[in-house]
Order: sequence, then C-alpha cells, then structure tokens
Amino acid sequence: MLVGLVLTVGTAFAQTGRGVNPPAGAVPTPLVDELAQQPLCAEALAPMDFTSNEACYIPEKKAFVLIDSIDCAVDLLVRQADGLQRVGRFTTDTYRGRHDLVNILRPKSVSVLGDKILVLASSKKDTSYLAVVSMDPVKCNDEQGFDSLKAVSLIGFSSNAYAFHVDPANNEIIAVGKNPVGYDINFVSFANGVENITSSGAFHYHVPKQSERIQASDPYGAGLAVVAVSVVFFALVCIMFMMGGYGKLIQRFQNRKQASGKATATSGTGNAPEGEVYAAIAAAIYAYSQDLHDVEDTVITIQKAERAWTPWNAKFYNMNRYFSVRK
Repeated sequence: MLVGLVLTVGTAFAQTGRGVNPPAGAVPTPLVDELAQQPLCAEALAPMDFTSNEACYIPEKKAFVLIDSIDCAVDLLVRQADGLQRVGRFTTDTYRGRHDLVNILRPKSVSVLGDKILVLASSKKDTSYLAVVSMDPVKCNDEQGFDSLKAVSLIGFSSNAYAFHVDPANNEIIAVGKNPVGYDINFVSFANGVENITSSGAFHYHVPKQSERIQASDPYGAGLAVVAVSVVFFALVCIMFMMGGYGKLIQRFQNRKQASGKATATSGTGNAPEGEVYAAIAAAIYAYSQDLHDVEDTVITIQKAERAWTPWNAKFYNMNRYFSVRK
C-alpha cells in the first residue's frame, strides 16, 4: 500500500507542478477567448481538407491527370471513343542509374488550377517542391517516345511535403509536410498569376518529445527519481515474496514425499518395530547364504602326480644360443 502511494505521488509530481506547460494540443485560455469572440461565417465553418490526390479529372478537356510513382512521372491522358490516349508526361526526377533512393523526388499529389497542372513531388528526406506544369505537350525524342510536359514555375520546400490545398479566395496554395522534429506549413502565393508563384511564408511546428515534456514538467528530476526508485523497490519486494513462496512450496513438496515413503515402508510390517524388522531381514540373509554350499570335510590332501617329461615348455629353448656356444 505504501509503495502504491509513493508511485501515485511521484507520477503526479512528474506530470504536474509549478510552471507546467499545457499538454500537447491544448490551446491557452487567452487564445480560446480570442477565437470565441471572432465571428464565423458559413465559409469559415467548412474546413479545408488536405488530401494527396493521385488522380484528377478535367471535364472541359475530358482528360485525366494520373501519377505514375514507379517512373516518377505525371501523365496526361485524353479520353477518346476507344479508350484513353497519353498526350504528355511530366517527369519529377530522374531515377535510372541512381542508388540514393531516399533523395529521389517522387510525385505525391496533383491538382488542376485553370489551364495548369499543380504537381507536388517529395523525397523520403526533407526535400520537396511544387511545380506548375503546362498542359501543352512539347515534342521530344526520349527513350519511351512520350511527349513532354514542361514546368513553367517551380518553388522548393525544406520539408517532406505530402499534400497541398488551393485557396482561390486568398490566391494561395498551402502545402503541408513533415520533418524529423515536427511539421512544416508552406504558403505559396499566385497573386501575380499561376506562372509566377512565390513563397509567402512558412511556419514550423515543433512536436515536443516525451523527454522534453518531462523536463518541462519536472526540471530538477525529483519526480522522475521518486518514480524510478519506487519502481525498483516495488520490483525487489515482488521478487522477495516470489522467492519466499517458491521455497515454502518446495519444502512442502519434499515433506509430503518423505511422509509418503515412510507410509509405504511401514504398510507391510503392521505395527512391528523397525529394529526387529531389520534383525529378521539380516537373519534371513545369513541363513540363505549358509544353505548355498554342501557340508564338506576340512581335510586337505596333497598328492604329487608323476608325469613324463616333455620338452614343449623347456626353458633352454627360449634362451639365446650365442651364450651356449663355446669359442
């Protein structure tokens, strides 16, 4: 119970305290009041969704804009009576013969603004760009024989952008992306025309890590130290009880086994004492060993048998004849 109380107090102290920052996602009270006082119209209530469009359709031209992520390209297809025909291709990055796969800029999202195609390309690292591509194909003699689509304007971002949204009311394009420590929101203005897009600002939101949140709520580490010591102490207490219970269980098992062995040994002898049982067993063994041999006389007779001499085991045949030869 004491350990649980210490754990509860330590955790609460580590999470709350003086000068604690509000949790992630929480909005300060003044900002909430300011937002509450602002009038909201019907258009403001409709949120702007950021989605990665892999395809879009142009009803006026009866054309499709599709992403080919394998070839790092965006294709423009025109609908015909017998199917679709590719009329142009915009290549976001070259990929043949390259080994730095994380740096290849692949198309992430496409959209149409007027008579131009907006293409967002991004790599696995913190590099991306937004290109304004013309729909008028340019003849070229590439390896695949496709007509090329050229970018009339391009702007780069230092983040891994994955989606964008076009805001015609403010003449802005908002691109959202990620980086290793947070999120990036880039604003692109096309007030001077789609062919002349310019950067109108970029905002970075740093996502606090768990270590940073603990440091903000517990700058001196007192709460963390209390929690760590309490956890170790609680673990040691649990191990102590486990080892004690295991020892008692083993001892009880051994006592039960010895009791069952004694009961088996005394079940065949009734109430006879142990000494008499052992004496009877010894007497039976002695009597049995005495009955194994016949009773014989203890007279020893030695008689020498005369045998004819044979040279088969004569020792002088085994001697070296060198010593027996006289010089």
